[in-house]
Amino acid sequence: MSDKNFETQAVRINASSSDQREHSAPIYLSSSFVFDSAEQARQMFADEIPGNIYSRYANPNTSDLIQKVCAAEGTENGVCTASGMAAMFGSMAALLQQGDHILAARSLFGSTHQLLTRVFPKWGISHTYGDIADIANWEKLLRSNTKMIFIETPSNPGLEIIDLEFIANFANAHNLILVVDNCFATPYLQQPARWGAHIVTHSATKFIDGQGRVLGGLILGKKELIDEVQFFMRHTGPSLSPFNAWVLAKSMETLAVRMDRHCENALKIAQYFEGNAEVEMVKYPFLPSHPQYQLAKKQMRHGGGIITLTLKGGLARAKRFIDQLQMITVTANLGDSRSIITHPASTTHSKLSEEERERVGILNGLVRLSVGLEHVDDIILDIERALEGSKT
Repeated sequence: MSDKNFETQAVRINASSSDQREHSAPIYLSSSFVFDSAEQARQMFADEIPGNIYSRYANPNTSDLIQKVCAAEGTENGVCTASGMAAMFGSMAALLQQGDHILAARSLFGSTHQLLTRVFPKWGISHTYGDIADIANWEKLLRSNTKMIFIETPSNPGLEIIDLEFIANFANAHNLILVVDNCFATPYLQQPARWGAHIVTHSATKFIDGQGRVLGGLILGKKELIDEVQFFMRHTGPSLSPFNAWVLAKSMETLAVRMDRHCENALKIAQYFEGNAEVEMVKYPFLPSHPQYQLAKKQMRHGGGIITLTLKGGLARAKRFIDQLQMITVTANLGDSRSIITHPASTTHSKLSEEERERVGILNGLVRLSVGLEHVDDIILDIERALEGSKT
């Protein structure tokens, strides 16, 4: 493990220079790579020697990105994917087979929920949901065919926190693969592998990119597991383009400084609106009122860039509030340099039933705020005006 700090590694780990002696990594827009001889081609295809073969397998830009993110997360190896959901799918599909069972936290992103409830059952892979607030009793949910635990922490959008140390010990005690979606925290704020996670996933589309430009996903973890994931992903094809990999690798260089600002803004906004007469609840991991505040402080560097506000007046009020915003963007993303508002119950988590949403705290009046890099006073002013303007 390097003795250098996160920020230094993120900036200084780079692909080796070509004979052009470039200081910044170039983009390798090539679908394939040339062999020096027939024997070298045979050796590379047989995995006897390393080297680039085809960009669906690997590319200098994806290798550069993996090297940076593995150093940040403390993992042995990784795979780039075309999107965050390709990473969620690949992290499960590559390591499971017909008849296996997944124990998952109930609080999951909507599309991950669709994988568990509609896609994997077609292949004979079942699941059971456990409540985050009750992980001490998850042992009762295990089956003889349980092979994997899949969790998000903080969860999307409820910002629930799972004790990584506890769940890793639990997984190891039962010989289960622990997969942690670390998208909200980013490698800068939290490193699940250091607590014992076997696989860590990311939608790199979010904070890792940080400017809403490209799609990308990451699956990181122990070498023997990543070897299986690499085989699966190479032959199913959800590969990341060299251009997107180049963008994301460059974005890693500024992740720490950007996340510091996202978190600083988010904490100020959460503190400012907590107790506001028009808001039923503000939820943010580094607010003392958060149910898992002490746990968040234990395993996260800062509280992250996401806040939820539950507005008085339910769905109608939430819609009026969103429509009154003048600066904050309404779009289906998060982790951008620009602040973004989302109404999860009618968008990202709309495929869940109302009962399922309520069980994980996604109420009709809840809005998810991805706090951007604007001046915090301007974000606060926009929210204040929208709260006032949305009153009946």
